[in-house]
Amino acid sequence: MKLDRKEILKALETISVAGEGKNMVESGAVQNVLTFGDEVVVDLLLSTPALHIKKRAEVDIIKTIHDLVYEKAKVKVNIKIEAPQKPENPNLIKGKPIPGISNIVAVASGKGGVGKSTVTANLAVTLAKMGFNVGVLDADIYGPSMPIMFDVENEKPISVEVDGKSKMKPVESYEVKILSIGFFTKPDQAVIWRGPMAAKALNQMIFDADWGQLDFLLIDLPPGTGDIHLSIMQSLPITGAVVVSTPQAVALADAKKGVSMFKSDAISVPVLGIIENMAYFTPEELPNNKYYIFGKEGAKNLAEDLQVPVLGEIPLVQSIREAGDYGRPAALQTATPLETAFEEIARNVVQEVVERNETLPPTEAIKITTMAGCSAVKGKK
Repeated sequence: MKLDRKEILKALETISVAGEGKNMVESGAVQNVLTFGDEVVVDLLLSTPALHIKKRAEVDIIKTIHDLVYEKAKVKVNIKIEAPQKPENPNLIKGKPIPGISNIVAVASGKGGVGKSTVTANLAVTLAKMGFNVGVLDADIYGPSMPIMFDVENEKPISVEVDGKSKMKPVESYEVKILSIGFFTKPDQAVIWRGPMAAKALNQMIFDADWGQLDFLLIDLPPGTGDIHLSIMQSLPITGAVVVSTPQAVALADAKKGVSMFKSDAISVPVLGIIENMAYFTPEELPNNKYYIFGKEGAKNLAEDLQVPVLGEIPLVQSIREAGDYGRPAALQTATPLETAFEEIARNVVQEVVERNETLPPTEAIKITTMAGCSAVKGKK
């Protein structure tokens, strides 16, 4: 059968790229359509490098041609990415990179209690198992938990001399380098600091540390969207952010604010994706059953609305809590559903980082001034 190019274009007018109002042909996304008998080649131009957007566009094109033109057509979709140039943001200044660190990934959550620190710890050990050099900065000043999760709560960073300067040597556990304010306080001691003091402590752990060569530095941020977040993004050019949420509506509402913060023009940090924690519960005696205690596919629906990828789902399993309390992240256990879940998440994070570095310019750090107790973004004069 010989396919008609005009008929194919008419069929493609019935679908659009996710997030765009116009159909693929009208928006100019479809660059060219070639037919060779029963073979079709569609050249597609997208403005986003997001893997889930590309995959959905390809699937929509193939399905539409099969449904509306010829069900046995051999369809090939060539996708090219051409991100639109953004005008220079006067609120941004060049960030101060840390020598030797390739990628800095912020792990955030809109609200507390969704397992952000647990996800950070398990993601770190999974990346280390995959052969990457990994560090974790525990930026949760008021509730540091990394020393407990890595079983190093009694350790203290030592001082080393690097190029004539005295620097902190991060504590190492399970092949992950760790720094946390928890190393410098007593377990029962509350950290009662104002924003500037917390920011100063973070800067010391970031720039006065001998991190060495790292492929990934994961930053475990506090819950919410506050002063610490702004201080971190003022100090560092963040490669991308990962947002952790549970499926329930309350957590998703706060996660949406977290994504919005990173994507705002004033911050402009790429969001690598959303991780859904406590996605479902499977009892040991019923391994084929899934109980959606906190709701079903909430993070997936939110990700589609915000046009960011879902990096993976983590089941609600008692051992993940026990492992964190005992200081041995659950992802270290082999041949378990948790190991599989975190391996999928780690692979997706790496892939999103690679695509982000190939298609977007380096992130810049924002210039922030603190006045009357409030943080505001201030442009260059």
